[in-house]
Amino acid sequence: MAGLCISLSAAAIDKTFSSPQEKIKVTVSDEGRRPTYTVEYGGKSFLQSSPLGIVTATRDLSTGLRMTTTFQREVKDHYKLRNIKQSEVHYDATEAVCRFKNDKGDSLDIVFRLTERDVAYSYRLYPVGDRRSDVIKSEASGFRLPQGTTTFLCPQSKPMGGFARTSPSYETNYTCDDSTGKNGWGEGYTFPCLFRLGSDGWVLISETGVGGNYCGSRLMGHEDGLYTVGLPQSGEGNGLGSVEPGIALPGQTPWRTITVGADLANIVETTVPFDLVSQRYPASQEYVYGKGTWSWIIGMDPSCNFDEQKRYIDFSAALGYNSVLVDALWDTQIGREGIERLAAYGKSKGVSLYLWYNSNGYWNDAPQGPRGLMSNAIDRKAEMKWMQRIGIRGIKVDFFGGDKQDMLQRYEDILSDANDYGLLCIFHGCTLPRGWERMYPNYAASEAVLASENLHFSQGMCDAEARNACIHPFVRNTVGSMDFGGSALNKFYNANNSTGSRRRTSDVFALATAVMFQSAVQHFALAPNNLTDAPAWAVDFMKAVPTTWDEVRFIDGYPGKYVIMARRHADKWYVVGINAEKQPLKRTLQLPMIGNGTEMALYADDANLQGSLKNIKNKKTITVTIPQNGGMVIVGSAQ
Repeated sequence: MAGLCISLSAAAIDKTFSSPQEKIKVTVSDEGRRPTYTVEYGGKSFLQSSPLGIVTATRDLSTGLRMTTTFQREVKDHYKLRNIKQSEVHYDATEAVCRFKNDKGDSLDIVFRLTERDVAYSYRLYPVGDRRSDVIKSEASGFRLPQGTTTFLCPQSKPMGGFARTSPSYETNYTCDDSTGKNGWGEGYTFPCLFRLGSDGWVLISETGVGGNYCGSRLMGHEDGLYTVGLPQSGEGNGLGSVEPGIALPGQTPWRTITVGADLANIVETTVPFDLVSQRYPASQEYVYGKGTWSWIIGMDPSCNFDEQKRYIDFSAALGYNSVLVDALWDTQIGREGIERLAAYGKSKGVSLYLWYNSNGYWNDAPQGPRGLMSNAIDRKAEMKWMQRIGIRGIKVDFFGGDKQDMLQRYEDILSDANDYGLLCIFHGCTLPRGWERMYPNYAASEAVLASENLHFSQGMCDAEARNACIHPFVRNTVGSMDFGGSALNKFYNANNSTGSRRRTSDVFALATAVMFQSAVQHFALAPNNLTDAPAWAVDFMKAVPTTWDEVRFIDGYPGKYVIMARRHADKWYVVGINAEKQPLKRTLQLPMIGNGTEMALYADDANLQGSLKNIKNKKTITVTIPQNGGMVIVGSAQ
């Protein structure tokens, strides 16, 4: 590590660091005895002078500081993950450590990591005298966007509201193309947060590396384009537990991440949530991902009975899927003996079960069972031992209680215990995953989005499905696996397929989102009747579509309007697009990743959203037209 010592003086000290190829420059300053930083990308200002620092129970390390030393080194890493957007990552970054001290001699290290598309920073804290622990009272951490910036944000809901007092659960609608200077509904915004800097580019702000070591945070809006990190709301979790995380000393806080780009490619393709974290425990086995079905999205609570779940096992087997998700109320409507029989029947068909659990606990009033089994370590381990014995593949745990440190520790405890018993974990009614795919080897996915259940419950959500789907690849899904549970081929969200909320999007749209929404485990909103009432080409595609990916590429799009992107699985590329705009989207695409002259499968919609499949030859350019609420899928072999 190369070091540069800076003498302490009254004059402000500025120090500039660059990413390895110098696309990004970060300047750190102690002007006014307050630590600040700026971010430049391609010579343009992406973050103006923004505050840094942290306040603990014992000291204020946000003011009265001088930058005394800096250190810089190159960091390289190479890792493989089967369950994120890119299966193999080569990480090359500049690490810069800026040490600040106050007049008492208290030290704060601010650790920066710079790549060609990402900036991240965290705080390193040291003991004070005999004290080997501290409590974080607040962070000064801020992000000042240039004037004229517009926002794409998800307001944080107030605690203990909504269904059975289960909010906040990261399930509110995004506002698009809004102005800065607002604070959502008064409670800030949930991560990640997307900003457009006019014609200069885009900024995505989030955090990673948060488990039981800290609390989950939110972004608080202020005037003049400033946003700061906020701790959880005091009312979360029935008002119990502290909003202020504790930290052992010496210790380091989670990473604040800033992804920047001239267009949205860096935002869509970033791996920064996983680059900065490490695995917390070894995997107890080689976990099996894949596709499955679930009855609840179409049939709701009454479908959770033995006969219907057996029918869905047969349905999954017919599709070549490897799982069925048995949702809420199985404990009373099927019973344990029935679950054991279903698990055995599924095994004979090559289909494993995921079981739903309520996380409660004291933190809300959600009544669905089974309750009280994931909140206590003794009961949880006994339950998981039973699941291991009968061959359950994973669990879906729902209705968590906010972002306080004790709740984040509960996620980690569930994950760690589940790994001991060989179980994958899916979370719903939950917080955002923050690097969890790499941190916890049995983590599968989280909801943390207005997911497919809302399409069942609300015609308005069906009407807005395309608009919302055009947001997630740029915001929520770019930082972590998203368990959406969609890609319905029913015309209606009802088992009779003739009443209830009506789907406005096309069948090709459904195929496109099966690729666009990334999660290594997918339980699609398909129904057994689709084997006969959906187009054969659509069913065949859903049989074959992968759930793990080796590479992702952004092609074109704008949040809330349209998306065109590509994912590669092994030697096959899937290029997909959807459109939410009233006017048909016509684009001429260049597909250099697919072999020129090779045959490709093209799934496309006409103006009436009637889909079709045809085989075409890949030429230098291909022109596609996507109607409103429609989709496009191209499948071809890699170059």
